[in-house]
Amino acid sequence: MEKKRINFKFILEIFFSFFKISPLSFGGGFAMIPIMEEEVVHKKKWVKKEQIVDIFAIIQSLPGAIAVNAASLVGYQVAGIVGAIAAFLGVILPTFAIMVIFGAMLITYQHNFYVQAALQGIRPVVVAMIASAAFKMSKVSLIDKTCLAITALSIVTLLYHKSLIFVVIVSGAILGIVLVNIRIKLNRPVSLVKASERK
Repeated sequence: MEKKRINFKFILEIFFSFFKISPLSFGGGFAMIPIMEEEVVHKKKWVKKEQIVDIFAIIQSLPGAIAVNAASLVGYQVAGIVGAIAAFLGVILPTFAIMVIFGAMLITYQHNFYVQAALQGIRPVVVAMIASAAFKMSKVSLIDKTCLAITALSIVTLLYHKSLIFVVIVSGAILGIVLVNIRIKLNRPVSLVKASERK
Protein backbone atom coordinates (compact mmCIF):
# COMPACT_ATOMS: atom_id res chain seq x y z
CA MET A 1 0.00 0.00 0.00
CA GLU A 2 1.28 3.44 -0.88
CA LYS A 3 1.86 5.47 2.27
CA LYS A 4 -0.09 8.70 2.42
CA ARG A 5 0.21 11.59 4.80
CA ILE A 6 -3.00 11.52 6.82
CA ASN A 7 -4.55 14.98 7.03
CA PHE A 8 -7.98 16.55 6.70
CA LYS A 9 -7.65 16.85 2.92
CA PHE A 10 -6.81 13.15 2.60
CA ILE A 11 -9.72 12.16 4.86
CA LEU A 12 -12.05 14.21 2.64
CA GLU A 13 -10.59 12.44 -0.39
CA ILE A 14 -11.47 9.07 1.17
CA PHE A 15 -14.98 10.29 1.99
CA PHE A 16 -15.71 11.60 -1.51
CA SER A 17 -14.18 8.53 -3.19
CA PHE A 18 -16.67 6.26 -1.43
CA PHE A 19 -19.41 8.86 -1.77
CA LYS A 20 -18.87 8.55 -5.53
CA ILE A 21 -18.68 4.73 -5.51
CA SER A 22 -21.83 4.10 -3.49
CA PRO A 23 -24.53 5.37 -5.92
CA LEU A 24 -23.01 3.29 -8.75
CA SER A 25 -23.25 0.00 -6.86
CA PHE A 26 -26.56 -1.24 -8.24
CA GLY A 27 -27.42 -4.76 -7.14
CA GLY A 28 -25.89 -4.81 -3.68
CA GLY A 29 -22.43 -5.21 -2.17
CA PHE A 30 -21.03 -7.62 -4.76
CA ALA A 31 -21.71 -5.08 -7.52
CA MET A 32 -19.45 -2.68 -5.63
CA ILE A 33 -16.39 -4.91 -6.07
CA PRO A 34 -15.31 -3.86 -9.60
CA ILE A 35 -16.09 -0.19 -8.93
CA MET A 36 -14.17 -0.15 -5.65
CA GLU A 37 -11.26 -2.02 -7.22
CA GLU A 38 -11.03 0.52 -10.03
CA GLU A 39 -11.12 3.44 -7.58
CA VAL A 40 -8.85 2.30 -4.73
CA VAL A 41 -6.47 -0.03 -6.62
CA HIS A 42 -6.02 1.40 -10.12
CA LYS A 43 -6.93 5.07 -9.76
CA LYS A 44 -5.95 6.04 -6.20
CA LYS A 45 -3.41 3.23 -5.69
CA TRP A 46 -4.25 3.05 -1.99
CA VAL A 47 -4.17 -0.74 -1.86
CA LYS A 48 -2.77 -3.51 -4.05
CA LYS A 49 -4.77 -6.12 -5.98
CA GLU A 50 -3.85 -8.84 -3.49
CA GLN A 51 -5.01 -6.66 -0.59
CA ILE A 52 -8.42 -5.91 -2.10
CA VAL A 53 -8.93 -9.64 -2.72
CA ASP A 54 -8.07 -10.34 0.94
CA ILE A 55 -10.44 -7.60 2.08
CA PHE A 56 -13.37 -9.05 0.14
CA ALA A 57 -12.53 -12.51 1.51
CA ILE A 58 -12.54 -11.21 5.09
CA ILE A 59 -15.82 -9.30 4.86
CA GLN A 60 -17.63 -12.44 3.70
CA SER A 61 -17.11 -13.87 7.18
CA LEU A 62 -18.32 -10.72 8.95
CA PRO A 63 -21.91 -9.76 9.78
CA GLY A 64 -23.40 -6.68 8.14
CA ALA A 65 -23.62 -5.17 4.68
CA ILE A 66 -20.80 -6.07 2.28
CA ALA A 67 -20.46 -2.53 0.91
CA VAL A 68 -20.25 -0.94 4.36
CA ASN A 69 -17.78 -3.51 5.68
CA ALA A 70 -15.58 -3.27 2.58
CA ALA A 71 -15.50 0.53 2.64
CA SER A 72 -14.76 0.64 6.37
CA LEU A 73 -11.96 -1.92 6.09
CA VAL A 74 -10.32 -0.14 3.14
CA GLY A 75 -10.65 3.19 4.94
CA TYR A 76 -9.07 1.73 8.07
CA GLN A 77 -6.20 0.18 6.12
CA VAL A 78 -5.50 3.48 4.38
CA ALA A 79 -5.94 5.96 7.26
CA GLY A 80 -6.81 4.15 10.48
CA ILE A 81 -9.97 4.76 12.51
CA VAL A 82 -10.61 8.20 11.00
CA GLY A 83 -10.28 6.75 7.50
CA ALA A 84 -12.73 3.98 8.37
CA ILE A 85 -15.28 6.52 9.63
CA ALA A 86 -14.83 8.68 6.51
CA ALA A 87 -15.30 5.69 4.19
CA PHE A 88 -18.29 4.48 6.22
CA LEU A 89 -20.04 7.85 6.02
CA GLY A 90 -19.15 8.20 2.35
CA VAL A 91 -20.73 4.89 1.40
CA ILE A 92 -23.78 5.27 3.67
CA LEU A 93 -25.00 8.83 3.04
CA PRO A 94 -25.71 8.70 -0.72
CA THR A 95 -27.26 5.25 -0.41
CA PHE A 96 -29.56 6.45 2.36
CA ALA A 97 -30.63 9.53 0.38
CA ILE A 98 -31.23 7.51 -2.79
CA MET A 99 -33.13 4.85 -0.85
CA VAL A 100 -35.49 7.44 0.64
CA ILE A 101 -36.13 9.16 -2.72
CA PHE A 102 -36.47 6.04 -4.85
CA GLY A 103 -38.36 4.20 -2.14
CA ALA A 104 -41.06 6.84 -2.25
CA MET A 105 -41.07 6.81 -6.06
CA LEU A 106 -41.16 3.02 -6.27
CA ILE A 107 -44.20 2.81 -4.03
CA THR A 108 -45.97 5.17 -6.40
CA TYR A 109 -44.72 3.78 -9.72
CA GLN A 110 -43.81 0.16 -8.92
CA HIS A 111 -46.36 -1.20 -11.42
CA ASN A 112 -45.36 1.21 -14.18
CA PHE A 113 -44.35 -0.57 -17.39
CA TYR A 114 -41.22 1.53 -17.96
CA VAL A 115 -40.02 1.15 -14.37
CA GLN A 116 -40.34 -2.64 -14.59
CA ALA A 117 -38.63 -2.67 -18.00
CA ALA A 118 -35.73 -0.57 -16.67
CA LEU A 119 -35.23 -2.88 -13.67
CA GLN A 120 -35.27 -5.90 -15.97
CA GLY A 121 -32.45 -4.34 -17.98
CA ILE A 122 -30.39 -3.42 -14.91
CA ARG A 123 -30.38 -6.94 -13.40
CA PRO A 124 -28.26 -8.64 -16.11
CA VAL A 125 -25.85 -5.69 -16.06
CA VAL A 126 -25.32 -6.31 -12.34
CA VAL A 127 -24.61 -9.99 -13.08
CA ALA A 128 -22.03 -8.91 -15.68
CA MET A 129 -20.36 -6.54 -13.19
CA ILE A 130 -20.05 -9.29 -10.59
CA ALA A 131 -18.72 -11.76 -13.19
CA SER A 132 -16.16 -9.18 -14.36
CA ALA A 133 -14.99 -8.62 -10.77
CA ALA A 134 -14.71 -12.38 -10.18
CA PHE A 135 -12.62 -12.78 -13.34
CA LYS A 136 -10.22 -9.99 -12.32
CA MET A 137 -9.88 -11.37 -8.79
CA SER A 138 -9.19 -14.86 -10.17
CA LYS A 139 -6.04 -13.55 -11.88
CA VAL A 140 -4.59 -12.81 -8.44
CA SER A 141 -6.22 -15.58 -6.38
CA LEU A 142 -5.98 -18.69 -8.59
CA ILE A 143 -2.22 -19.14 -8.52
CA ASP A 144 -2.13 -22.94 -9.03
CA LYS A 145 -4.21 -26.10 -9.49
CA THR A 146 -4.80 -26.39 -5.74
CA CYS A 147 -6.47 -22.98 -5.68
CA LEU A 148 -8.60 -23.99 -8.67
CA ALA A 149 -9.70 -27.14 -6.83
CA ILE A 150 -10.58 -25.17 -3.69
CA THR A 151 -12.55 -22.70 -5.82
CA ALA A 152 -14.50 -25.48 -7.55
CA LEU A 153 -15.28 -27.21 -4.25
CA SER A 154 -16.38 -23.91 -2.69
CA ILE A 155 -18.70 -23.10 -5.62
CA VAL A 156 -20.38 -26.52 -5.42
CA THR A 157 -20.77 -26.22 -1.64
CA LEU A 158 -22.28 -22.72 -1.80
CA LEU A 159 -24.65 -23.65 -4.63
CA TYR A 160 -26.27 -26.26 -2.41
CA HIS A 161 -25.66 -24.71 1.02
CA LYS A 162 -25.81 -20.90 0.79
CA SER A 163 -25.69 -20.48 4.58
CA LEU A 164 -22.21 -22.01 4.85
CA ILE A 165 -20.24 -18.96 3.67
CA PHE A 166 -18.34 -18.61 6.95
CA VAL A 167 -17.59 -22.36 7.07
CA VAL A 168 -16.31 -22.30 3.47
CA ILE A 169 -14.01 -19.33 4.17
CA VAL A 170 -12.59 -20.88 7.35
CA SER A 171 -12.16 -24.23 5.59
CA GLY A 172 -10.31 -22.50 2.75
CA ALA A 173 -7.97 -20.82 5.24
CA ILE A 174 -7.26 -24.11 7.03
CA LEU A 175 -6.70 -25.95 3.73
CA GLY A 176 -4.30 -23.23 2.61
CA ILE A 177 -2.22 -23.47 5.79
CA VAL A 178 -2.17 -27.28 5.74
CA LEU A 179 -1.25 -27.58 2.05
CA VAL A 180 1.53 -24.97 2.23
CA ASN A 181 3.03 -26.71 5.29
CA ILE A 182 2.88 -30.09 3.53
CA ARG A 183 4.74 -28.65 0.53
CA ILE A 184 7.39 -27.15 2.81
CA LYS A 185 7.93 -30.48 4.60
CA LEU A 186 8.22 -32.28 1.26
CA ASN A 187 10.73 -29.66 0.07
CA ARG A 188 8.48 -28.67 -2.79
CA PRO A 189 8.39 -25.10 -4.14
CA VAL A 190 5.84 -22.85 -2.46
CA SER A 191 4.40 -19.83 -4.27
CA LEU A 192 2.01 -17.51 -2.46
CA VAL A 193 1.95 -14.99 -5.31
CA LYS A 194 1.00 -15.64 -8.92
CA ALA A 195 3.99 -15.47 -11.26
CA SER A 196 2.41 -12.68 -13.32
CA GLU A 197 2.03 -10.55 -10.19
CA ARG A 198 5.67 -10.74 -9.14
CA LYS A 199 7.88 -7.76 -9.68
